[in-house]
Amino acid sequence: MIKVFIIDDHQMIIEGISSLLQGEREIEWLGSAKLPSELMTALITKQPDVLLMDINLPQKNGLDLCTEVKEKYPAINIIGLSTSDQVSVIKKMKDNGASGFLLKDASKQEIIMALHEVSQGREYVSFSVAEALKKGMPNDELPMLTKREKQILELIGEGLTNHEIAAKLYLSSTTVDSHRKNMLTKFNVKNTAALIKIAMSNHLI
Repeated sequence: MIKVFIIDDHQMIIEGISSLLQGEREIEWLGSAKLPSELMTALITKQPDVLLMDINLPQKNGLDLCTEVKEKYPAINIIGLSTSDQVSVIKKMKDNGASGFLLKDASKQEIIMALHEVSQGREYVSFSVAEALKKGMPNDELPMLTKREKQILELIGEGLTNHEIAAKLYLSSTTVDSHRKNMLTKFNVKNTAALIKIAMSNHLI
């Protein structure tokens, strides 16, 4: 029996993966958390074999959280979850102790295969992620930004708040904040000031 727990700040993702795994005889669903603090509290009493971990989280990103969990609970196998196959993020997640990496649009069969593989001590990455890793990326290459991320980065550089950017681009503040968090993860920085510093030094804004 593979005991599974998930941390993701989107209820839709939690419910989606939970429903996919319901009824699987070899999988026991232990529960979910939306915040890193909730996860660390849950792990005191619940010890999953596999932890599905979103990369972009409030409080602390998945890269740092992965390190923290592996230091305290080395027996837990972690699979990173993301909407992006950004090579730098995948490599960093693996360096921090993750055993696998899945995109959030993975099929039921792929998720189950990943759970089985990592629970047996092996690594697993989805096909598209494997292709991205195969192409590789020079260490000094900057992460790719989407057109929307570039727009938001430029406006952040101009000193606009999430609310002001949202109004200017006809987006919700939540969407703008999500893009900002994605960029923090892509550049592996902890705050917006560090993001702007890197962007300016590399003439991105």
